[in-house]
Amino acid sequence: MMANKTISMSNVRQIIKLYCQTIGKRKIAERLGMSKHTVKLYIDQFHSLQTTKDELLKLTDFELNKLFHPPKDILVNERLKQLYDFFPEMEKQLRRRGMTVAIQYREFKSLHPEAYGETSFYCYYGQWRKKINPTMHIEHKVGDKMYVDFAGATLPYVDVDTGEVKNAQVFVAILGWSQYAYVEAMPSQTVEDFIAACENALHYFRGVPLAIVPDNLKSAVIKASSYEPIVNENFKAFAEHYGVAILPARSRKPQDKALVENMVKLSYKNIYTNIPENHIMNLSELNSHIRQLLANHNNNNLTGKECSRTDQWIMELSSLHPLAETKYEMRKIKQVTVMKNGHIYLNEDQHYYSVPYELIGKKLKLQYSRSVVELYHQYELVAAHKRIRSPHNYTTEPSHMPPQHRFVTEWSPAFFIEKAKQIDPVVEYYISQVLAKKQHPEQAYKSCMGILSFAKRVGNARLIKACKRAHEIGYYNYKIIEDILKNNLDKNEEEPETAPMPEHDNIRGSHYYQ
Repeated sequence: MMANKTISMSNVRQIIKLYCQTIGKRKIAERLGMSKHTVKLYIDQFHSLQTTKDELLKLTDFELNKLFHPPKDILVNERLKQLYDFFPEMEKQLRRRGMTVAIQYREFKSLHPEAYGETSFYCYYGQWRKKINPTMHIEHKVGDKMYVDFAGATLPYVDVDTGEVKNAQVFVAILGWSQYAYVEAMPSQTVEDFIAACENALHYFRGVPLAIVPDNLKSAVIKASSYEPIVNENFKAFAEHYGVAILPARSRKPQDKALVENMVKLSYKNIYTNIPENHIMNLSELNSHIRQLLANHNNNNLTGKECSRTDQWIMELSSLHPLAETKYEMRKIKQVTVMKNGHIYLNEDQHYYSVPYELIGKKLKLQYSRSVVELYHQYELVAAHKRIRSPHNYTTEPSHMPPQHRFVTEWSPAFFIEKAKQIDPVVEYYISQVLAKKQHPEQAYKSCMGILSFAKRVGNARLIKACKRAHEIGYYNYKIIEDILKNNLDKNEEEPETAPMPEHDNIRGSHYYQ
């Protein structure tokens, strides 16, 4: 049996020497300033080794120490064995939501009433856990990282549109240095909701850290890797908008996300348990309630400290970078093919948007948010439009169209009347009548274009006479002008007396089509 308190190896050597000189145990104890009981324990140990004084004194202090103070076996007695047999199962149970060491102690005590008390239980568990699950201490820097994750447990809420009770996903974020936390209930874990939650957290923290550390959520990381994880493209764009790096937590590395996992446990304790079970709120009310509980959590003093998370956040605030001037707009990305009419089709809105006509038949990357539609060809922005949610309609930039099509888009009643006016008032009046005779002005555009083209083919004078002749017989179309000019009826020497152009309020002049 060993001494309860270890002594130096020089004292052990003195005990053995003096004992071998037949000096009594009491005198040895007085000479070396220790208890007689301690001297007796070392002499008994010397006898149990069955060796000589000379052999022992040849050993180094390290070798001598191993002989007199061998490693203690943790299973020194039956009560301790019961403890160490219980700890592995207890470790599994502690992974369950809401499970604590205190609950496990009560479970252990119910199985072994005569076992160790609560203080010894905590002490031995701490020692056991350090040996089987050593942890790495991470030194958090001011303004460095924000850790984010979704809690495993959901919270019920009422959908205000349908009245249906749904389960909200609970988002948790925490600043590494100050441990200032943010919690929000979201409808889902989709990319849109995840990015919105991250943005809300940054605004709650009133600043941007150097990096965001997500667990390997599908909303954040497409493919996990210890070396080069592939980050979701929308989440990457969000990070670029706020000037923050993305550092996904390494797979199977608990220390990378210990802070946020601990915050999840604290949210179960400080938030979940204080949400009323008998009244299911809508999502807005639920988050308002969470904010109140969150404020209490952040304002409470940290264990063993005289300051709160809020106090530490105030100190950390100056190290956070400023927020972006505008909020990030979540962008959806699709591959589209340019149609033969020089437009792409946004299926979600059933709307068409133009691109430069040279890209007809090409595959483009369509990127759109709630207000903007952008199209890229080989990473180059080739078209940008304001998003219009009117189905079956077209948004067309004139510069995107071929010259001949661009000319057509400029056609209007006012356009043709102005062209005719430049030739003669007679032609102006005739064109206005051609437009007026159709149910819709656009039906007459090609007729007007054809009539005006005669000015270049036969000259203004003949066109003016042809328009007079057609007016006299009361026909207003391209065909009659063509026949008059083809048959040279505008050149007859004996021209019939022309009817004067009517001048009354019912005639629609060019001002009508402005």
